[in-house]
Amino acid sequence: MTEVVAIIGASEKPDRYANKGMHALQKHGHEVVLVNPFKKEVEGQTCLHSVVDYNEKIDTVTLYVNPKRFQDHIQDVIKAEPKRVIMNPGTENDEHQQVLEDARITVLRACTLVLLSTNQF
Repeated sequence: MTEVVAIIGASEKPDRYANKGMHALQKHGHEVVLVNPFKKEVEGQTCLHSVVDYNEKIDTVTLYVNPKRFQDHIQDVIKAEPKRVIMNPGTENDEHQQVLEDARITVLRACTLVLLSTNQF
């Protein structure tokens, strides 16, 4: 099923997992929303400052920022009401997970690339 997936920590650098994730999600037919308050665009696609700047429903948020940086985004993610948040390796945080789960958002500690390649996304 095609989903709208927001990538927090979008990057134009090909060696970054956020970039690999963007391409893999697009290859699997998902609509990708890029979020990075420090960039205007990535590979020609507009980068939003926050998930709340996107006017449609976001199904999944996948994190590619360290927990300190995600702290600036967590309340906006809760307002966006995605079904789930994927904490990719290095982004895991027990406190953030609890806050998201208290807001009735499912949290997966998993790798977006692995989920896609094993048809578990």
